[in-house]
Amino acid sequence: MQLELPVSRAFPDEGEARLRRRWRKLVDEDMPAAAAAQRWPVRLNHCFARILLDCACGRPWRETIRPPAWRNAPETIIERAIDLGEACLSGREDLRRLNRLSLQRRGRWPSGAAAKARERPAWSCSGNE
Repeated sequence: MQLELPVSRAFPDEGEARLRRRWRKLVDEDMPAAAAAQRWPVRLNHCFARILLDCACGRPWRETIRPPAWRNAPETIIERAIDLGEACLSGREDLRRLNRLSLQRRGRWPSGAAAKARERPAWSCSGNE
């Protein structure tokens, strides 16, 4: 018996393909390149994707989007996530705050005194995702 694998959805137009390429460049290149200078608490592409998608969705992205998110997320979510990422790059949005929101939504941000200790930029998702 041969398994029938789902066919990847082709992007219906060049505009959508361009949008998804912009998303990949943002989380794979632009944000990691800016991380050290910005003193962001994360450095890895999947961490940026988690933060931006969770905030764009208003909950952990895997609750609403089937992986891989860059391919399966609705255009409106990708657009919102790109806007957030570009706002972080320009200093109009605080990536630390977005990371905290993402981790809180996932039940991974402590409360009380432990939360104060987490406010330092030493938090990283490396190896914790």
